[in-house]
Amino acid sequence: MGFRNLNTLLNKMPFLAALLLAVLAQSVAAQTRYVSDEFEITLRTGPSTANQIIRMLESGTQLEMLEQDPESGYTRVRTLGGTEGWVISRYLMTEPAARDQLAAMRQRLETIRNQSGDLGAQLDDLTRAKQEAEARIRTLEAENKQLEAELAEIRRTASNVLAINAENNALREQLSTAEVQIAALQQENGELASRRNRDWFIAGAAVLLAGVLVGIIVPRIRWRKRSRWSDSF
Repeated sequence: MGFRNLNTLLNKMPFLAALLLAVLAQSVAAQTRYVSDEFEITLRTGPSTANQIIRMLESGTQLEMLEQDPESGYTRVRTLGGTEGWVISRYLMTEPAARDQLAAMRQRLETIRNQSGDLGAQLDDLTRAKQEAEARIRTLEAENKQLEAELAEIRRTASNVLAINAENNALREQLSTAEVQIAALQQENGELASRRNRDWFIAGAAVLLAGVLVGIIVPRIRWRKRSRWSDSF
């Protein structure tokens, strides 16, 4: 069925025409279209060149498509500012203009480059921080080894001190034992000295007594001998 027959059928059935237009309007409503990047186009009050021009739309202008009129080749649109009108359908595109896309891509590329520079700076900072952390770790490991060596030396010294204390205690016990033995020996020497002195005293007394006895006895013997010699003569 051609457009002419369709128009005849719609004129005979107004309700069906209204329903069809509503379906078509709903199917194209809220869809986004862009003005071609080749030239400016006119936004008119109706779907023909006989209607008044509302304004000129530059290439890349974003529009909201409200409905299409395939017979006239026009599409009713709404600008971002809320202005509604009709434009030629073939001048609309489903994507932004190439120059707008290129500008957006350039902006995106510049943003990525800036982000890349920021990421590079952050990477440098992280690398320096990592190097500083590794240097700090090496320093701490060296200090830890030194502390472990000092701790081992302290433990050895402590063990030596304990051994020395034990040896000192043993020596003190030996000294105490020696002092006791010395005291006993001194007492024994004192007793021996007293005994020796007593023995010497006894011996001296015996000698003295013997001398006295000799002194008493010898004269008597001599006297007797003289008496005997006197008697014999």
